[in-house]
Amino acid sequence: MSQRQTRSDAQRNREHLLAVARAALSEDATTSMNAIAKRAEVGSGTLYRHFPSREALIMELYRREIAELIDLVPQLLDQHEPMRALRLWLDEVRRYAALKYGVAEVIHAATNNGLDDDAYAPFVDAIDTLLSAGIGAGDLKPGLDPEDVLLQLSVLWRIDPDADPDRPDRILNLIIDGLRA
Repeated sequence: MSQRQTRSDAQRNREHLLAVARAALSEDATTSMNAIAKRAEVGSGTLYRHFPSREALIMELYRREIAELIDLVPQLLDQHEPMRALRLWLDEVRRYAALKYGVAEVIHAATNNGLDDDAYAPFVDAIDTLLSAGIGAGDLKPGLDPEDVLLQLSVLWRIDPDADPDRPDRILNLIIDGLRA
């Protein structure tokens, strides 16, 4: 087997492990590494070879989720009016919040409560891009601060997704209503 084939197989395995871990941790944030390996139908050694600790796995999921959210902004603005793009993006943030709900403590510890988070500024910039588009279209209030919006959004990762499945949507509606011109 060639080195290239081995690398692509390893990458597919890693992607599979991440997908399984994301689903498992979204359902139950206390899911163990062994349970994730079993669900992925691999040995625990395979999982630990890719992710040497539970924190490493969670942080990789976090980095990927945040990068996907950031990368989604220009796509949504290319395809939709600013308010629709904002709502679609916030729906994706809500989806992400279901994962972060149970693992936020790990992420906050690993990023020094966000102070050492390389994704913070790009995420705030993504929010700013959406707000600027909405302000430019006359749909949103001028002078909105993207960090204020992020602070509002942070309530989403404090909502137990199983307790009241409609609450995140209600919260998003309140946030959007507060942003409207």
